[in-house]
Amino acid sequence: MTALITIENLCMDFNGKRALNNINFEVGEGEIVGIIGRSGAGKTVLLHLVRGVDQPPTSGKVVYHVAACDGCDWVDVPGAAGKTCPKCGHTLQAVDVDLWNPAEEPMKRRVMARSAIMFQRTFALYGNDRVIENVLHALEDIGYPSTKAVTRAADLLDEVRLSHRMMHIARDLSGGEKQRVVLARQLAKEPCLLFADEPTGTLDPGTATLVHEMLKAAAETNDMGMMVTSHFSQVIEDVADRAIMLKDGEIDLIGSPEEVIHHFMEGYTDTEVYERAELGADVLQSRDVIKRYLSVDRGMVKAVDGVSFEVKEKEIFGIIGKSGAGKTTLSRMISGIIEPTSGEMNIRIGDEWVDMTKPGIEHRGRAKGYIGLLHQEYDLYPHRSVLDNLTDAIGLEFPKELAIRKAIITLKMAGFPEEKSREILNRKPSELSEGEKHRVALAQVLIREPRIVILDEPTGTMDPITKIDVKHSIMHAREQMDETFIVVSHDMAFVRDICDRIALMRGGKIIALGEPKEVLARLTDEEREIMGKAQD
Repeated sequence: MTALITIENLCMDFNGKRALNNINFEVGEGEIVGIIGRSGAGKTVLLHLVRGVDQPPTSGKVVYHVAACDGCDWVDVPGAAGKTCPKCGHTLQAVDVDLWNPAEEPMKRRVMARSAIMFQRTFALYGNDRVIENVLHALEDIGYPSTKAVTRAADLLDEVRLSHRMMHIARDLSGGEKQRVVLARQLAKEPCLLFADEPTGTLDPGTATLVHEMLKAAAETNDMGMMVTSHFSQVIEDVADRAIMLKDGEIDLIGSPEEVIHHFMEGYTDTEVYERAELGADVLQSRDVIKRYLSVDRGMVKAVDGVSFEVKEKEIFGIIGKSGAGKTTLSRMISGIIEPTSGEMNIRIGDEWVDMTKPGIEHRGRAKGYIGLLHQEYDLYPHRSVLDNLTDAIGLEFPKELAIRKAIITLKMAGFPEEKSREILNRKPSELSEGEKHRVALAQVLIREPRIVILDEPTGTMDPITKIDVKHSIMHAREQMDETFIVVSHDMAFVRDICDRIALMRGGKIIALGEPKEVLARLTDEEREIMGKAQD
């Protein structure tokens, strides 16, 4: 196989700490390479260096082998050398481009223009525009002829199986649909190489499998290579031709996806046992709650339809269901971000009940200060340290010594060992892995000492072993801080293991409520396929 990229002795340091050490491998023309490893292994750092973004490596090279046109800016795969340029008719010449050599900056820009990237948790769409308009914007960005753009945009939506959504407003799509629009926008660039950084980490298993199929098909249809990072074995199994396992910034193994995944899963055990918690009195009561939206495309939408339930103090309460079932809308009403259209939503603060349907500092405003919410699409302050993100950036003004102590305690509750907690305090979010960012975002919620913590897909971007850490951190927080957790998730195994009770939602209604095993037994075949079957 002809090499498209050669990575030679690549090293990367952050504040004297080595994040990547002596990385060597090649990516072949049209090959899909999967990179797997635990959170903090160096996957995202490696992907950014190979693509040529952020800061240069401490040492080593990333060399692209391409066919470049001397008559225009067109760059193609190395196998196109000697062929005619599709843009201007000149002959394409074989060229090696040292991506991080400042002298080759003009060629670097040309190479980067022929690559595309899909980030995790960041959909980067025009939320108020229609789906087809989002794709048209991408075609406009590359100067695609306006007379042919609508047809091309429709073809791209066909390719990602979204023709039935082309007139929908982008913000109204599910997460899986948004990710497929992102893919269509990236394919509009006609890339030689697509970088996908945890592309399906926040999606339910069924939707993730569909996106994996889209990625694989897009690579074959467009003769496009791909580098995919993940700490989910299913991503690598579904997509990759060859896999690389990173461990502590070094290549631990290169081989077939099956070989690498087997090695990655060694030692994946969870032996810690917790006693059943003694739950307190009701801390939340919902009665016949309804939330309606007026949608441009669908008219009046009843996102939540007559929901009644209660949550007890120290309970870990799960809300599950397919995309569009109403889980996130319900969690946003509990947190006070939106108010119900009708019904009652009451939260107990101390000995008093607060009516969440009423605005003002004596009602919903009062309760919101005691409710923590971790969104799927969390947002850390990029130019501030972890310590600042946990303290100053959210208005907690402590003396520095107390701030550090409080930050370390909270980071430990979010799943970091104490040594790692101290190590990352002065790092910026860009110097963390995506899994580490997620845990810092969780710590940012916990440091405010909320009475109720709402976790929206808390394990979406975490490897299996880190999921165990997060499960333990939630259980410890419950035991040590008397926290109450509401977990919104499609991770069936996680909610089964951690929740005292779960509510199953369909079409905006709660159709089953009880102990996890009882409710999970009520899943339809379609729900099991989409959300993932909990293992006994």
